[in-house]
Amino acid sequence: MGTGLLESAYQKCLFYELISKGLNIQREVPMPIIYKEVKLDHGYRMDILVENKLVIELKSVEAINDVHIAQMLTYLKLGNYKLGLILNFNVAILKNGIKRIIV
Repeated sequence: MGTGLLESAYQKCLFYELISKGLNIQREVPMPIIYKEVKLDHGYRMDILVENKLVIELKSVEAINDVHIAQMLTYLKLGNYKLGLILNFNVAILKNGIKRIIV
């Protein structure tokens, strides 16, 4: 698709590709915050969850920075997941826009 599109366009394309491979995919997964046994729906949503194991966060930004990594770490912690990928589509070569996070 190339660079310059909104994250939502990349999300729909990637969702289609992963579904076509037969993977169990969830999109826009809500991530509530639990505070003192109270569930707070604060509007956090993971872009894509693959096989209930891999969190994928999509970006179309100049560069992946610390706030993007912190966001992924929060999703991994709140969901008790071990592996996340940040995919930045605003790069000339996609492999240069991938950041793997393991906890």
